[in-house]
Amino acid sequence: MPIEYTPPKYVTIVNALQARIEDGTYASGEMLPSETALMKEFDTSRPTVVRSLEILRQAGWIETQQGKGRFARSKPAEPRTLPAHAAALLSDEVAGGIRVVDVAEVPAPPRAASALDISEGAPIVVRRRLVSVDEVGPVELGTVYMPAALASGTDVGAPGPLPDGLLRHVAARKGVQFDRATERISARPATDEECELLKIEPGEWVLTALFSVFLRTGQPAFALEVAVPPARQEFEDSFSIA
Repeated sequence: MPIEYTPPKYVTIVNALQARIEDGTYASGEMLPSETALMKEFDTSRPTVVRSLEILRQAGWIETQQGKGRFARSKPAEPRTLPAHAAALLSDEVAGGIRVVDVAEVPAPPRAASALDISEGAPIVVRRRLVSVDEVGPVELGTVYMPAALASGTDVGAPGPLPDGLLRHVAARKGVQFDRATERISARPATDEECELLKIEPGEWVLTALFSVFLRTGQPAFALEVAVPPARQEFEDSFSIA
């Protein structure tokens, strides 16, 4: 029987309060209900309510005024658009030159657990795909880390390609909405397996980008790590400084 994905209580609170700000139930500048009132409404503890409110504050939905309370703000401005190199990583897997290497359910390793804000060893689905370019060879190895509960009921854990791309596929199957992503870029020596798949010499380094993709509730949905040989690809982005 598939594992049903049930959002934690704090996610339910964040969703509800965010929706009320969006539809005008809580107008900009209006004081939100007290922690005690929210505890009673959602039948939960004070720490859970405080965590929910802090997520909303960090995302720009509410503000805290010392000694007065918490107040609704206007809907936050749209964040910067998804960089081209990130969009490519989340695109469909049917295009030429893309091969799904393997898919497996494993205990979360430390790096994935940290990116997903889950316990090390918690069950996750790992999905790897290799991208190659004619006359160049393999240019990137992408690895998706997704909690098993969220992957359940989707094809993320299946070996076949995802024609509609990871974001659209999961959104359609699970009815979730994605909000933002963080990116961390670093470099490290390639593993033996990366050397074999990317056809690079032992001891060479790879450039890595680790994306953590969040639901609109502030909860990490999945992480995506890409490793590329620096000599074959580079990351490029543009943005306004006005």
